Amino acid sequence: MKTIELDMYQATAVAALVLLLGRVLVAKISILRRYCIPAPVVGGFLYAIVHTIVRGMGILEISCDMTLKNVFMVAFFCSVGFTASFRMLKKGGVQTVVFLALSVVMVILQNILGAGLASVFGLDPRLGLATGSIPMVGGHGTAGSFGPLLEELGVANASVVAIASATYGLVAGCVIGGPIATAKIRKYKLSAVTEAATKTETVETDETGAIDSARILDGLLYLIVAIGAGTIVSMFLGKFMTFPFYGAMLVGAIIRNIMDVQNKEIPMEEISTLGGACLSVFLGLAMIDMKLWQLAELAVPMVVMLLAQTVLMFFYANFVVFNVMGRDYEAAAMTTAFCGFGMGATPNAMANMRALVERYGAAPRAFFIVPLVGSLFVDFFNSMVLTTFMNLL
Repeated sequence: MKTIELDMYQATAVAALVLLLGRVLVAKISILRRYCIPAPVVGGFLYAIVHTIVRGMGILEISCDMTLKNVFMVAFFCSVGFTASFRMLKKGGVQTVVFLALSVVMVILQNILGAGLASVFGLDPRLGLATGSIPMVGGHGTAGSFGPLLEELGVANASVVAIASATYGLVAGCVIGGPIATAKIRKYKLSAVTEAATKTETVETDETGAIDSARILDGLLYLIVAIGAGTIVSMFLGKFMTFPFYGAMLVGAIIRNIMDVQNKEIPMEEISTLGGACLSVFLGLAMIDMKLWQLAELAVPMVVMLLAQTVLMFFYANFVVFNVMGRDYEAAAMTTAFCGFGMGATPNAMANMRALVERYGAAPRAFFIVPLVGSLFVDFFNSMVLTTFMNLL
């Protein structure tokens, strides 16, 4: 069988083509848009399927130099660090803190369940993390980064399991969220807030106006400085536990909060845009490096573990999130959103809530709290919890 070896530039070019293909398919196929499936994942899965077929037929195997994948990965997580503004968390009020606490507890439970079931099947318990909060709360970005990290630590097939689980989570989170919230609304005869009340809450965002070249350069410089300083932090933390790329993320968070205290502006829109671009290319690279043929022997354990995660989310959202958040209409909206980003991503959470409010009415408090936690904080805390589990296991 012929083998083609792509260097890091060629591999990145293929990843870019996969991303462009995914964008075309998402634009043309409505179900992909409905469930917010990322374009790199769509194009990447198609590439992985074709690669699996031609390899299985003994025609061709493609190997790629993944050097640049780590560069894009670190840049993405560094941008996540810059979103961790504790001033914003304070402005969100007590319910924002409570919703974040519920999310962190869910992260811990998902990893306990995943690691426990992996042990039951006689697998490395760390592989269970690849069906836990790595793909569930973390989504494809965290799956694409932690999967290779687990493989470097000796956990076989972690990448393909994490990416596949993240795709399952996107769909499952949307499917179970709506029915849970609808059942609560009907059972307790909940109603939306009045039109006047919808004007009392506004969401403060990090948008700073139109993007221009100077601000893009400023954002890039912030990322470069944080990444460089982060290598020193990672070296220090590495003496005590595995901290793969969190030096950059921690430095980003420190810079953000120092600037907040001094009331100085950071080009957050540009940093987020650059981080998002790095995430897309990084996911493209992760997808073309995925080996689907390795999934065969893990099919049954994966199905069981993913179904168990779905059941956990159903009961946690139904009986914990709804009750703790107030047992009212806003709590129902936050419950359906929790299913969205607890098994998929923040866009799924917002899609779940939009579907609910279009039918039952506005939920302004939920629309304030959910994106604040889902976009600014949950990935940061999820990364910390995952690092702790990896070191414990």
